[in-house]
Amino acid sequence: MVATTVRLLKGAVLILALLQAGMLQATAQQMQSAAVPAQGPSVLETRVGIHPDKTRFVVEMTEAAAYRVVLRTLPDRVEVTFPRLQATIPASHRRGSGMVTSVVSQRIGSTGVLFRVTLNRPAAVREAFVIPPRDGRMTRFVLDLVPTSLAMFRSKANQVVAAWPGQSALATAADPAVGDRPVVVAVPTPAPRPAVRPGRVLARPMFPLPRRRPTPPTQRLIVLDPGHGGVDPGAISVNGVYEKHVVLAMARQLRDALLATGRYRVRLTRTRDVFLRLRERVAIAREAEADLFVSLHADSIGSDDVRGVSVYTLSDRASDREAEMLAAKENRADVLGGLDLSAETDIVASILIDLAQRDTMNQSRRFASLAVREFGRVVTLLPRPQRAAGFAVLTAPDVPSVLIELGYLSSPQEANLLTTPGHRQKLAGALVRSIDTYFQWLIASRPT
Repeated sequence: MVATTVRLLKGAVLILALLQAGMLQATAQQMQSAAVPAQGPSVLETRVGIHPDKTRFVVEMTEAAAYRVVLRTLPDRVEVTFPRLQATIPASHRRGSGMVTSVVSQRIGSTGVLFRVTLNRPAAVREAFVIPPRDGRMTRFVLDLVPTSLAMFRSKANQVVAAWPGQSALATAADPAVGDRPVVVAVPTPAPRPAVRPGRVLARPMFPLPRRRPTPPTQRLIVLDPGHGGVDPGAISVNGVYEKHVVLAMARQLRDALLATGRYRVRLTRTRDVFLRLRERVAIAREAEADLFVSLHADSIGSDDVRGVSVYTLSDRASDREAEMLAAKENRADVLGGLDLSAETDIVASILIDLAQRDTMNQSRRFASLAVREFGRVVTLLPRPQRAAGFAVLTAPDVPSVLIELGYLSSPQEANLLTTPGHRQKLAGALVRSIDTYFQWLIASRPT
C-alpha cells in the first residue's frame, strides 16, 4: 500500500513537471509574438561566474549591441562600454565573485551604458564575444578574465583590448576617461547555433524574444577527451607505453578524421601532456556547448589475454546521484543549458533535471550502440561491449557523453596495435561513421 502511494505521488509530481514544461513552451510562443521594444537593445541582467580557469562576466540583453572593452587602473578594473544599449535600471552595484570585486553600471548619455568591473587582482581579457539567442535564452555578451601580472596589466591600461568586429568608431565613442584614440582589437563573434538543441529543456523567457532567429549551423561541435595526462599516466602497457600518450595520439587522429569531413568542429580537452581533473573535462564540454562528448581510454587488467573495445555510458544509479547533487546546488541558474532553476522548488528542480538528464542519457546510449556496431566491423570487441558505469566524465546533464575503452594495454597484442597509426585509423573511421549516423538519427527523430 505504501509503495503504491509513493508511486502515485511520484507520478503526480512528474505530471506537474511535464505540464510546467508545456506551459514554459507556450509562454515562449506567446512572448515570441510580442513586439520588441522600439528603443533598441536593452540590458536584462548581469552576472559573474567562477570557472576553473577564469572569471566570466555576462550581460544579458534583448539583442546584440556594439561594445568596447578597456582596462583601467586606480582602481584596477575593466570597463565595458555599450554606446547604444539602453539600461533599464539606474546605476547599480552588484557583489562580485572570483577575480571580480564588484560591478557598477552607469548610463552614458541617452543611449549607452558603461559597466565598471572592479578587480581584486590584475587580469587580462582572454575573450569577449556575443552569443546569439538560442536554447530559449536571450542574447548574451560574455567577457572572460584570466589572471596576469601587474606589469602586463598596466602595460595595457587605457587601451581598447576588445571590441565589436568592424566597429572601429567605438574608439572615439563618448567616454571622458579615454584620451588618445587606441587601437581596436576585433574579436570574432561565434557562429550561431540551433535555436533549441535536442535534449535540453526550454527556459522560461522573461522578455520578448528577438524578431530574427539565428541560422542553424552546418557543423556540430565534438569534444574529444584524451584521458589522464601529466602526473596521471593511466594504465601502463607491458612494454612501458603510457595510456595518456596512446589516447592523446588517438584523439589527434580522430580530430583530423572528423575535420576532414567538413561536417564537424572539434575541440580537445587537452592537446598536450597536462593533468586535468575529471570535472574540468566535463566543464570544458558544457561551457563549449558541445553536441557530443567522447572520452578516450585504454584499460589494463590482470590477465594478458583479455582484449577488445567497449563503450560506456552513465549508469542509472550514478545518474540518480548526479541529479540529486545538481538539484541541491545553491546556484542553479546554470545547472542545465537553457533552463534557470534558481526560482524552482527542490522537487520541481530535481524532476526537471531528471527529465533533461534522461533524454541526454538516451541519446548517449543511442550513440554507444552505433559505435559498438561500427567498431565490431573493423576490430575485436570485448564481450558485452556496450556497458554502463559511474564515470565522472559522463555526468554532464545536457551533453550526450560516452567513454570508449579502445583496448587493453595489459594485452601485448592490443598494446602493439594501439601504438600503430593504421589500427588507430580503423578506430577513427568507425567513430566518424558512428557520429555521422548518430546525427542523422538525431535530425530524423526531431518532432516536425
